Amino acid sequence: MVDVSSITYGPRRATLLTDDGVRIEAVYEPSTASVTDTAVVVAHGFTGSVDRPAVRRASRVLAERAAVVTFSFRGHGRSGGHSTVGDREVLDVAAAVRWARALGHARVVTVGFSMGGSVVLRHAALYAAEREEHVEREGGHVEREEHVGRVGAHTDAVAAVSAPARWYYRGTPSMRRVHWLITRPAGRLVGRYGLGTRIHHQDWDPVPLSPVEAVPLIAPTPVLIVHGDRDPYFPVDHPRMLAAAGPSELWLERGMGHAENAVDDELLRRLGDWLTRA
Repeated sequence: MVDVSSITYGPRRATLLTDDGVRIEAVYEPSTASVTDTAVVVAHGFTGSVDRPAVRRASRVLAERAAVVTFSFRGHGRSGGHSTVGDREVLDVAAAVRWARALGHARVVTVGFSMGGSVVLRHAALYAAEREEHVEREGGHVEREEHVGRVGAHTDAVAAVSAPARWYYRGTPSMRRVHWLITRPAGRLVGRYGLGTRIHHQDWDPVPLSPVEAVPLIAPTPVLIVHGDRDPYFPVDHPRMLAAAGPSELWLERGMGHAENAVDDELLRRLGDWLTRA
């Protein structure tokens, strides 16, 4: 289900309905480059949203290379539901990818930051079989259809920026604060009223596929792992573990911190080049 609230030649906003019935706010930004059949779906980090300045900046820079879809994960911004901190968020990515294909893009790729990075890796793994069936059925050509429920949710390439490799990591002060925010009632109140993020109170059951377990299942879809050597949340053993888990490319960025707030325009342009050519 897609409710497009503004049909214009510029950016358009929509409400997407996920497979489990959660309403997700999303924004489509046409490419400022020459005509391209690629759309990039951007998945923000925990406590982010579609209207955060870092997300809007990433969208504007990536739009130099391709059309861009941004959205707010469940429990974030104006989206419904509660955050499951990386579990059911794969359904949010799937809804955004379907929308991009419904808008006429033959090739749709994903890039995620921090929690969003873990989600796009899991999404690529969980929808990999659909991609292979689609390619075999269409002989490599993606049929363009108008109804979002009838088009594919698979990605054609995936980039994870500042993503964790494994769950329950508490090895840095930053991640210990995140765990307090997620697991304690007082922390969830801070998340809701201080950070605009509604966090689900229930523990994972079952524990979802971890990012490092997902990577080997993604091939032959191209995978890029990007990480800063000054990340205060996840040290460099995380990206190295992800890159070693399956076919992928690894960029270790000197002096870079964490996620979308730390990614400069030059790196965003390199990401856009990789995503449009991979």
